Amino acid sequence: MDSFFQSRSQPSFGSSWSYNSLKNLRHIQPTVQNHLKLVFLTLCCALAASAVGAYLHILMNIGGVITMLGCLVSIVWLLSTPPHEERKRFGLLMAASVLEGASVGPLIELAIDFDPSVLVTAFVGTAIAFGCFSGAAIVARRAEFLYLGGLLSSGVSILLWLQLAGSIFGHTVEILKVELYFGLLIFLGYIVFDTQEIIERAHLGELDYVKHALHLFTDFVAVFVRILSIMLKNASAKSEDEKKRKKRS
Repeated sequence: MDSFFQSRSQPSFGSSWSYNSLKNLRHIQPTVQNHLKLVFLTLCCALAASAVGAYLHILMNIGGVITMLGCLVSIVWLLSTPPHEERKRFGLLMAASVLEGASVGPLIELAIDFDPSVLVTAFVGTAIAFGCFSGAAIVARRAEFLYLGGLLSSGVSILLWLQLAGSIFGHTVEILKVELYFGLLIFLGYIVFDTQEIIERAHLGELDYVKHALHLFTDFVAVFVRILSIMLKNASAKSEDEKKRKKRS
């Protein structure tokens, strides 16, 4: 994502977190605070809709390429719809969320078949990480982390090149691990960046809560998918090791 801000605050890596950092909330205008509440409420609705989509996949096995394409079409349709058509854009966001949930459904179904506790742990871990990183962006100085935009865009480009190389030369275990962990790091950074960008855009008068909730929703899903994949791989490796130990004994 690009940022159109000409003036940015330089990050203070030596600053320590304290109660005084919470005073930065006073610099956020009441209108922007209300906008953030609406954004996070819409995000919760989108996550609930994606859970419905995942459940529909488990019942009817609808997740796949078609739902992924449908999600992309819904997002493009949403972004091309004028902001004043709030109901239509909100409905498109819910539709995109349901289709996204159905697309992630096969991974969720695999986690349920393997061990349901892994799914719960991955979701709780994602929610905690999202809350911590987004909260840190809110209490930080305004525009402190907007410099991350260029770095994160470069990171996404590296991920795309890794996936392209894997599709041509074959995916090795090492490449898959790099994609998972590096991608997790990238999208955790996007949580911070998108939160601060939403705040700055709101201060400039852009109160499009549907689009802002969409940005955070894509960040949440991207982090959740990677955390769940990492946990499944680790749990599978542990179970295989235990089976080998039992055979040896």
